[in-house]
Amino acid sequence: MAAINLAEAFSKKVAESFKQTSLTDSATGHDYSFAGVRTVKVWSIDTVPLVDYVRNGANRYGTPVELGDTTQEMTMRDEKAFTFTIDKGNQSDQYNIKGATRALRRETEQVVVPYVDKYRFNEWCQNAGMIVGLSAAPTKSDIVEKIFDAGAAMSDALVPDSGRTLFIPNQYFKLLALSDEFIKIGDLGKKSVSRGEVGQVYGMTVKAIPSTYLPANVYFFIKYKGSTVDPVKLNDTKIHQDPPGIGGNLVEGRIYHDAFVLGHKANGLYVAAASANVTANPTVNDTTGTVTITRKGVCRYTTDGTDPRYSSTAQVYSNTFPAEVGTVVKAVDVESNKFPSAVVTHTTTTSAG
Repeated sequence: MAAINLAEAFSKKVAESFKQTSLTDSATGHDYSFAGVRTVKVWSIDTVPLVDYVRNGANRYGTPVELGDTTQEMTMRDEKAFTFTIDKGNQSDQYNIKGATRALRRETEQVVVPYVDKYRFNEWCQNAGMIVGLSAAPTKSDIVEKIFDAGAAMSDALVPDSGRTLFIPNQYFKLLALSDEFIKIGDLGKKSVSRGEVGQVYGMTVKAIPSTYLPANVYFFIKYKGSTVDPVKLNDTKIHQDPPGIGGNLVEGRIYHDAFVLGHKANGLYVAAASANVTANPTVNDTTGTVTITRKGVCRYTTDGTDPRYSSTAQVYSNTFPAEVGTVVKAVDVESNKFPSAVVTHTTTTSAG
């Protein structure tokens, strides 16, 4: 049972802990509604490559193929709650410093908001489309170069330049801020300080965050706002006055939320992590119509050309499986406590005899 301090020598002023406003709200995506449902399925439609036009024959535009699609299923998972009581007697013997409204705000600022931020960062990083292993931690002399490499990789993947945010732990932000190349915050950017923003680099808004918010051994993380869906279905708090059995206030809170990476926009998330924490790529081979995948962790694969990281058709590899010539096998591996590998693509070339 929690201790209740009733000594009259206590000060009327509460020694408050530090509080934190949300670091992720400005970067969340809300393109899909979860109103009335727990699961949302998203379809993304494939494209086809260009071919040479031929001015004679029956297939002048090339051989037609059925246009494929990828189905991604997103199911809400994370639901948390809290509750506490404030007895009238205890409150009156403590100078009424445990007001229910103030206590509820304190719980939200010091517990709920940091929890949601950390949850989102973990989901975003674990399911990012670009996870790059660095052989060494960034230094003052090369951190800007590594950030520019990341920005260039995202631009090469056609991720829009605007709407990107660079989240960087404080120890690496220090290196960035002390580097000669960093664009210092100017008069036009002073308003951004109130939102926790500390300038721009490569056109990206820079947000310095506590070192414990990103997964272990992540040096920095870049997010394009439109690349995720981050629903908050319930953010409900209640203060019950004198409910049955309690002489005072009963405070209850509940948050039902989640964070999902959209497979067709996954390259809008870039993680720079220690290479030792990134799973090595699996190896896919086929012999006489049978596919074998060599992996170290849990390997997911597809045979319809869709991305196994996000596709609802992905299967967990357990043993060799048959495949016709020309089957496109895509595989991703993930070891325990590591980030996933890159997606490996293999087109089968052998038949079953």
